[in-house]
Amino acid sequence: MKIFGQVIIFIVIFSIGSAEALAANRTPRGWKYEWPNTDFKKTNIVYKEILEGGPSKDGIPSIDRPVFKAVWEIKELGKMEPVISLNIKGDVRAYPIRILMYHEIVNDTVGGVPVTITFCPLCNAALVFERTLDGRVLDFGTTGKLRRSDMVMYDRQSESWWQQFTGEGIVGKYTGRMLNTIPSRIESFTLFKERHPRGRVLVPNGNSMGRYGKNPYVKYDSKRWPFLFKGKYKGPIPPLARVVAVGDDAWPLSLIQKKTTIEHNGLQLSWQAGQNSALDTRKIKSGKDIGNVVVTRNGEDVVYHIPFAFAFMAFKPEGTIYTD
Repeated sequence: MKIFGQVIIFIVIFSIGSAEALAANRTPRGWKYEWPNTDFKKTNIVYKEILEGGPSKDGIPSIDRPVFKAVWEIKELGKMEPVISLNIKGDVRAYPIRILMYHEIVNDTVGGVPVTITFCPLCNAALVFERTLDGRVLDFGTTGKLRRSDMVMYDRQSESWWQQFTGEGIVGKYTGRMLNTIPSRIESFTLFKERHPRGRVLVPNGNSMGRYGKNPYVKYDSKRWPFLFKGKYKGPIPPLARVVAVGDDAWPLSLIQKKTTIEHNGLQLSWQAGQNSALDTRKIKSGKDIGNVVVTRNGEDVVYHIPFAFAFMAFKPEGTIYTD
């Protein structure tokens, strides 16, 4: 009887614990109405980590029919303004941050490869992904939600949710799947134009580029703490300091600026002046000079980006920020 009683107690405790665990990860009621096609039973995250960013589903509209002009036709961009540059099979394009600031996602096809170009201003994460998975081309949009202050994307085919910083499916059919990341550069418009005089530049659909160019997060990269970030940060540099991230390794942008070149396990990281911060002054083209970084291995570009330190540590908790 004593053993039987212990078993009963164990079952009761286990049942209570399971119920509490399920309750802790219960899908918020409103999500099911907004996302009737999303399978919320499949997830690899804790739902309480998801915060409402303000805009609703597609409230920040992705660009799905991108329009381009020849680089020599572009007059509105400042010489040092940042662009995400992409070269696939000789098809060379630039995506100005001044446009991505207000759209965050561009669905495009470059060199015959379907890609999605993404930028999350709160993390300063600029990444390019292939958008073909299992032979199916996906189109991405914004959920209007944040996790660890990073944009949560969704694909319109399955309405699965994806973490922009990692390219990983976190909710729905594609939970646990990874998008392939494509090498790109974040460089000044001048550098892009010098390297690719026949390149093409994204322009607003039917609108003047002049209506863009304003930074809604004035002095954000000088603040002490990131917006809508509820996690902990124990990194060796301030949370809103930029790092150059390659996989699980990262280096403070200030360190690369000081040394101009760093070599690490076959990687070469190099810096040169001449790029505005997009998250400093009201006008992007007046932002402080944070410089340009290129990361290569054996002369070939590798996947890297330049997020804030807090975001790197939030998504790469076992990663390393090298400070010397």
